[in-house]
Amino acid sequence: MTRTSEGREPPLFAGRRFAVLGLGRAGLAAARRLAGWGAEVVAWDDGAEAREAARAGGITLAEPELLPAAGSDGLVLSPGIPHRLPRPHPVAARALSLGVPILADVELLFRAVRAAGSRARFAGITGTNGKSTTTALLAHILHRAGVATEAGANLGPPALSLNILGSEGVYTLEMSSYMLERLATIRFDAAAMLNLSPDHLDRHGDMAGYAAAKRHIFDRQDSTSTAVVGVDDAASAAMAEGLAAGPGRLVRISARGVLAGGVYVAHGRVVDNTGAAPRRLASLVGIPTLPGTHNAQNAAAAAAMAVSLGIDANAIADGIASFPGLPHRQQRVGEVGGVAFINDSKATNADAAARALGCYDRVFWIAGGRQKEGGIAPLAPWFGRIAHAYLIGEAASEFAATLAGAGVPHTIAGTLESAVSLAHDAARREPPAVVLLSPACASFDQFPHFEARGEAFAHVVAALGGEVAR
Repeated sequence: MTRTSEGREPPLFAGRRFAVLGLGRAGLAAARRLAGWGAEVVAWDDGAEAREAARAGGITLAEPELLPAAGSDGLVLSPGIPHRLPRPHPVAARALSLGVPILADVELLFRAVRAAGSRARFAGITGTNGKSTTTALLAHILHRAGVATEAGANLGPPALSLNILGSEGVYTLEMSSYMLERLATIRFDAAAMLNLSPDHLDRHGDMAGYAAAKRHIFDRQDSTSTAVVGVDDAASAAMAEGLAAGPGRLVRISARGVLAGGVYVAHGRVVDNTGAAPRRLASLVGIPTLPGTHNAQNAAAAAAMAVSLGIDANAIADGIASFPGLPHRQQRVGEVGGVAFINDSKATNADAAARALGCYDRVFWIAGGRQKEGGIAPLAPWFGRIAHAYLIGEAASEFAATLAGAGVPHTIAGTLESAVSLAHDAARREPPAVVLLSPACASFDQFPHFEARGEAFAHVVAALGGEVAR
């Protein structure tokens, strides 16, 4: 259903006009796809290289002060560009003043799918942590069960690079808080909100604003829809209470043991307790790609969503057992002389790092970067597990002060390469040992994104010799 018999895209948006600001991976995909669907598209990016790539792809460029034109059908704004807080980008302010909707690419995918006549279902996953793993896991379960699925959005391929599925298909989409604020008509047949801890507060004003943005994933749900909500933190549990009256069917999930009327994990088993009697859906015992309590919650969410989408227990168990995992999420990248190296570069805040620290009794910890609000003080309950910390990036001095106050041995290493070398030297004296990169920080002080940081870690580990994980 992606193209006409002549090999062209169907004119799903003929006669529509869109502006695109920000021509990174998602923005460029949006501009090209919208134009391919027959829309009139104008675009801009501050980077000359990005503009040249768009121009080479046949996209019309316009100066930012001319974007969007009055009467446009929408402005597709890169998720990183603010439209409200901390202050709106001038192009966003112009759109708001002209009454032009500011839209996420996911919204336009939904409209295109419906314009193509497909009734494909949409599953959306959000939360502060775990949404990438849960998205990938649900997509894997669906694929193993023989369901046509396309996965992406905030994870992996941009939404407007995904294929148009037929009515039996399912889109499995990771949704950031930035994206959720820019939706208008999409309804998620299955939606999950995993957990909430402080993040992106500059963009949402405060924790209440952040929670409100996340709650948009349940907008427009009806009696045929399912809302899956983690209840292992107070903010998420409060959101579940607010959704209990419907209209969607609420399924609470927990990784902390038996949960009446929900889906939970106890003794390594995922159990569906929403029916007349509990039934086991899957086992997590011995699955190396889903370690720790946080991944138990991810598995419970994926299983609950899969049940709501009609997948049977055997297929869910098979999908969980065969899940290959994701890079940069507690990924074992190598072992050198009895020292295991774990790449958890995706841990860009303290809550995510806590989940990794909780998986190991004793670690040589690499942390730091561009810190987020609260620093690493919330990690105090796990400080006793840290044999030694090696600190990098902008946050190194402040993290050192926090650790010094708690009596945690630490070294300001400065760079990732130095941190790996120092950690290896110390850890190899007491094998078996674990060197854990779980930075509790954004990467932007030293790396363009967390993936680059994780890849650099793996590269340095490989240079040490020994067994490299594939």
